[in-house]
Amino acid sequence: MESDIRWLTSLKLELAYFSGRAWWGEIENRGAGAILRFQRVRPSRRAAFQPLKADEITPRFLDRTIRALKRWRYDIVSIDEACRRAVIMPERKRFVCLSFDGAAKDLVSNAYPVLARHRVPFTVYVPTAFPDGVGEAWWLALEAIIAKESRLSLVIERNERHFSTRTNGEKYDVFAFLSGWLRLLSPSELSAAINDLCSRYGVDIRQLSREASIDWADLATLASDPNVTLGSATVNYPVLSNLKDAVARREMSMGKVVAEAALHREVRHFAYPFGDRNSWRRAHVVMTEAAGFTSAVSTISGIIETEGRTNLHALPRISWDGRRRSLRAMRALLSGVTFPPVQPTRAKSAG
Repeated sequence: MESDIRWLTSLKLELAYFSGRAWWGEIENRGAGAILRFQRVRPSRRAAFQPLKADEITPRFLDRTIRALKRWRYDIVSIDEACRRAVIMPERKRFVCLSFDGAAKDLVSNAYPVLARHRVPFTVYVPTAFPDGVGEAWWLALEAIIAKESRLSLVIERNERHFSTRTNGEKYDVFAFLSGWLRLLSPSELSAAINDLCSRYGVDIRQLSREASIDWADLATLASDPNVTLGSATVNYPVLSNLKDAVARREMSMGKVVAEAALHREVRHFAYPFGDRNSWRRAHVVMTEAAGFTSAVSTISGIIETEGRTNLHALPRISWDGRRRSLRAMRALLSGVTFPPVQPTRAKSAG
């Protein structure tokens, strides 16, 4: 079902490109530009089970993207410039701002060489617990467990549940169900649940998280490049809507303070963790401004309008699905064409 919806969305984007709707959209939408969101950048893998593939692109695709943006005559700008253009009269050329979430280690090894070669600005949003070596990338641990097991057991709402993960289809269904369930938990409940799973199935979540995450030395290297803007994404990367307001406010302010102390520079830009409509509320928009951030980005798709019509503390971003390889689809999305998101499937437990 999910693959059918994804295929249909891709087809619509291709049709939007070939029909000329993408070009007309740029005229009709009167947007200033768009922020593209990526996460991991690494070479393609042959593994059959890759539930996080939507969050990955290859270094080659990143290179193709930058070349295409230049060919389409987009201005590739920093997040500061994107904010400036969002409040002024429309300029002749549209902009694209490149942003990266999650602060994965491969940002330095795979993405940075491409970005530096093209000499383009980009923004990295850092959840500070991860370079500190204490963050828990529960999504990676869940992927690792399901990949190697044929059956899972865990406690959900005080009941022992069992899931079959023998086939690749079952693995994808179980990952979708359990990741959705984990995202609904409070941080303490989520940590307890994923650590229980890791203990049962022999996965060291701390080591896995440290190996996958950027460290402060890497971030210092990035910070020395004038084309790089480092922003904050809280401390622990929680779903903000699961937190009490005081805790959410502390996550935002402490993430900013820790990053500024480590990098010896002001951190002015923020990314809502996960960033979709269910992960943050309007109250959090007020909090980001009160915490001293100039902007805050979401993962709600859309383009940025001019003359202050887009709230700088609720900026939309186009999250690129790494399962797509079509630059035509990207051109259509940058024009303002949008389609409903893919709906996850639910897994059936065996008891």
